[in-house]
Amino acid sequence: MSTPYVVVVMGVAGTGKTTIGPLLAARLGVRYAEGDDFHPPANIAKMTAGIPLEDEDRRPWLDAIGAWAHRREGLGGVVSSSALKRDYRDRLRAAAPGIVFVHLVGDRGLIEDRMAHRRGHFMPSALLDSQFATLQPLEPDEAGVAVNVSGSPEDITDRAVRALRDLARSSEA
Repeated sequence: MSTPYVVVVMGVAGTGKTTIGPLLAARLGVRYAEGDDFHPPANIAKMTAGIPLEDEDRRPWLDAIGAWAHRREGLGGVVSSSALKRDYRDRLRAAAPGIVFVHLVGDRGLIEDRMAHRRGHFMPSALLDSQFATLQPLEPDEAGVAVNVSGSPEDITDRAVRALRDLARSSEA
C-alpha cells in the first residue's frame, strides 16, 4: 500500500480484534493501539457488570480513538474498536477522514466459543447478544473490508492484508 492507512479493526466482542490488531500492525509496519485502553473507567465498570454501553457512554471513547487516529494520519496505524454502528464509524471518520475499517466477521458459535475460552477480559459473553443486536455491517460507501475470522490468527491477518491491498488498488484505479 502506497499511503499508510489508519486501520480500525472492528467487530463484535470475541472476533479477535485484540489478537489480529497487533499482528496486522506488525505486517503493515505501523503502530498499534488497543481500543479498550481508550475506555473511561465508568465504561469498563459497566461492561464488567454485564451492562451494555449506551451511545452516550461510547462518545468519549470514540472521540479518544478518533484523536489517536487523527494523530496517526499520514503515518499509519492500527487501532481496535468495536465500531458497531454506522454512526460510530462516522464519528471516527469525522476525526480522521482517511480511516479504513477491517470488519472481523464470523459464525456466532465460533465467536461464543472463543469468548468462553479467553481469560482476563472484562467483557462477559452475556453481552454478545447486545453486540450482535447493535451491529451494523459496513455499507458499500464505507472504506473498508470484511474478513472472516475462521482459521488461525496468521490466516486471518493474511486475509486482512490481501483485502487491504485489493482495496488500495481499487481506490487508485
